[in-house]
Amino acid sequence: MQIPKPTEVDKERFRVLVPDGPGIEVKPMFGNLGAFVNGNMFMGLFGAAIGVKLDEPDRHALLTDGGGPFGPEERPMTGYVTLPEGWGPADAEPWVALALQFVGALPPKKKKG
Repeated sequence: MQIPKPTEVDKERFRVLVPDGPGIEVKPMFGNLGAFVNGNMFMGLFGAAIGVKLDEPDRHALLTDGGGPFGPEERPMTGYVTLPEGWGPADAEPWVALALQFVGALPPKKKKG
């Protein structure tokens, strides 16, 4: 499986969408980026694609609104939907907020060892 690498422009577009708040951090992941709240990923970058983790009704709504699978084509990440290509911050921010709300309600991830 080939993991696509984001450009600096892709990384900046991703970082612009990450909201500020307690417990939120951006970390590198396999040459890409992930945005985490309390240790749980709510948004990720895979090449140029930005994906958000949503509950089932919101996932369905975003898929209907032009979103698609997120992650490797042969093994997309469960629960995540890619934001439509070409969306700007005004289009993406409501979905990022829903992802943050959904994942922020999960129990904090315990650190290993």
